[in-house]
Amino acid sequence: MPPSSPAVPLALRLPQFVRYAGAGAIGTAAHYAVLVALVQGLQAGIVAASTAGAVTGAGINYILNHRFTFGSREPHGRALPRFATVAALGIVLNALVLAGVLALFGPHYLVAQVAATLAVLVAGFLANRAWTF
Repeated sequence: MPPSSPAVPLALRLPQFVRYAGAGAIGTAAHYAVLVALVQGLQAGIVAASTAGAVTGAGINYILNHRFTFGSREPHGRALPRFATVAALGIVLNALVLAGVLALFGPHYLVAQVAATLAVLVAGFLANRAWTF
C-alpha cells in the first residue's frame, strides 16, 4: 500500500507528521517573525501582517516538505502549483480562524495566531500528504 494511502495506519503516518511539524516549526518561526515585525514595528493590521508572514513561511515549508518530510519525487512543475493551492487555502483558513478568534474572544493576537496555526497545521498535513507530494 503506498504511503500516501489514507488506509496507512496512524503509527506509520506519525513519523511523517512529526517531520511535517518540524519543518512547519521553521516556517512558523519565519511567519511569526514577520507578523511581530509588521505589527510591532510598522503598526500594520494584524490579519494583513499574519498573511504576509504566512506567505513567507509557505515558501520555506515547500522546500522542506518536498525534500525532507515527504521525500517527494514529484517534479516541481507539478508539486509546486499543488502546494501553492494548499498554502493559499491554508492562508485563507489562517486569516479566518485568526479573525474569528479575535472577534469572539478578543485575546492577544499571538494567542489567536496559535489557534490558527494549529488549525492550518492539521489541515495542511492532510492535504499535502493526500494530494501535493
